[in-house]
Amino acid sequence: MAGWDDVRQLALCLPETSERVSRGHVQWRVKERLFVWERPLRKTDLEALGDRARIGPVLGAMVADLGEKEALLGERPEIFFTTPHFNGYAAVLVRLERIAVDQLAQVVVEAWLARAPTRLVREYLGNR
Repeated sequence: MAGWDDVRQLALCLPETSERVSRGHVQWRVKERLFVWERPLRKTDLEALGDRARIGPVLGAMVADLGEKEALLGERPEIFFTTPHFNGYAAVLVRLERIAVDQLAQVVVEAWLARAPTRLVREYLGNR
């Protein structure tokens, strides 16, 4: 299963991506736009999740839109979840210890595509 080193490697191989630490947690950005990040659960998250809160490391990932978010939540609830904090926000939370590296690669690339400037997306997709 995946870990933070996998996230780092996958994110940093995407064009114009940088890594930074904010409030003690690692974030990956494309042209200053956040696309994946370390997202420990907060007290309000733990309260909202109840018994489902014991899930290990959590990755936040941007998605293209709320429709994609709902699709991921419905198709793979053992991997993808959300909390009330993210209601109405095009992002999912990922149970990092439950996702395979190849699936994680898809999540990271899709998050990057959702946040990268159009020029970079065109260049990236044209080079594939």
